Amino acid sequence: MAGKQISRSKSRIILLSLSLLGFSLLIFLSSLSPLRTTSPSSTHFHLPTTSHTSFVTSLEHFLKTHPSPSLPDDTPHKPLTDQHVTNLDNSVFHSETNRLNSDPFYPISLPLKVYVYNMPNKFTYDLLLLFRNTYRDTSNLTSNGSPVHRLIEQHSIDYWLWADLIAPESERLLKSVVRVHRQEEADFFYIPFFTTISFFLLEKQQCKALYREALKWITDQPAWKRSGGRDHILPVHHPWSFKTVRRYVKKAIWLLPDMDSTGNWYKPGQVYLEKDLILPYVANVDFCDATCLSEINPKRNTLLFFRGRLKRNAGGKIRSKLVDQLRGADGVVIEEGTSGEGGKEAAQNGMRKSLFCLNPAGDTPSSARLFDAIVSGCIPVIVSDELELPFEGILDYRKIALFVSSNDALKPSWLLKYLKDIRSAHIKEMQQNLAKYSRHFLYSSPAQPLGPEDLVWKMMAGKVVNIKLHSRRSQRVVEGSRNVCTCECRPGNITNTVSTIS
Repeated sequence: MAGKQISRSKSRIILLSLSLLGFSLLIFLSSLSPLRTTSPSSTHFHLPTTSHTSFVTSLEHFLKTHPSPSLPDDTPHKPLTDQHVTNLDNSVFHSETNRLNSDPFYPISLPLKVYVYNMPNKFTYDLLLLFRNTYRDTSNLTSNGSPVHRLIEQHSIDYWLWADLIAPESERLLKSVVRVHRQEEADFFYIPFFTTISFFLLEKQQCKALYREALKWITDQPAWKRSGGRDHILPVHHPWSFKTVRRYVKKAIWLLPDMDSTGNWYKPGQVYLEKDLILPYVANVDFCDATCLSEINPKRNTLLFFRGRLKRNAGGKIRSKLVDQLRGADGVVIEEGTSGEGGKEAAQNGMRKSLFCLNPAGDTPSSARLFDAIVSGCIPVIVSDELELPFEGILDYRKIALFVSSNDALKPSWLLKYLKDIRSAHIKEMQQNLAKYSRHFLYSSPAQPLGPEDLVWKMMAGKVVNIKLHSRRSQRVVEGSRNVCTCECRPGNITNTVSTIS
């Protein structure tokens, strides 16, 4: 009897222990749930109130909390020799061998390791200060009347990425990338040169001179010599950025707004998807969160909205043809765009009142208007046959946008009939997807998980093996070898029209 009682007591103790262990595990997992990465379609996103999404506001905070460094930069103090490159190559070999033997997921493991060059202040802090100090100068316009500071904001991806990379690790939220301070440990090298600010705010000859200086500084780096620049990331998000010298750095990874395969902005062989990365513009309008969308979605009473320049060159000629065809139609609002706060407010109000937002090609295949529509919950109608989209290896744009060929869009009455035939259930589904996807296009400080800064590195992870392949191959190929290996792939982008909406 005593033995049975002891046995029962032990059983109860074991059961109690297992129950407590299970309960503790449940609490532990629950505490981790906010940190778990969610899929793009998992939940609505609410931006933390402590985050900055305005470039100007974030920059002011950055300059107050990150004074220009007094430490030496990465400028070589001695003339570069082959031995410098060999020494780095040997260090990289030992580092990569250790990672290969210790990390079962190498070389495709996260977080990516990025070395951020410490460039002289004239390429970084001085340009940020120049923007801040001239921001109120409203007389500074481009040839077509656009305020240059607003253009710089649209293309400020170089700032958002750099600000996240150099932030103290204790303040960072992204787990996909980490900054390293030893070059041999790096998967990538980030070049923090503000090419767009310098193009728009410096005198023409001053800008060209700075570009030449930056080019020499970059190409004098041992890491550049070792790989030919293949593992170097260069933000040139405005089509004019670094234009006078970028042919010398065409093997680097360019961060771009689009590919523009028409040849208007980039020469053949300079840009292609396997090498470069498309990043979204910084939105002009305010982010409409879940609460905002719940209020305005039932009140959308405009079928199709467009506000912008009504006449464009090159591939944007379709814009004026569409405008002529659609203007005055029932349920359609077509407006000439204006700059300044008034123009922003008018565009924002129009998008928030509309079911669909027209996104025709402009001077380039893409425009900030697409991302304005997304963060406003307005379903984009894309009429741009050469368009390439950001993060398309991760995001499925068919769930949030309609793609229409130029030929179909220009058929009389075709586009409006197409939109009116879409069932309300399908519209609601796309609106729900927009609410979930909008977070992927919202730059912020600190950078948010699954925001555009995060998706940059998730996309970049897919390039690591190919970059190492081509870098190593270039190092061992002897003179006279057949050049049969290329990673260039530039097929034409064909827009398919979805004829049936399910």
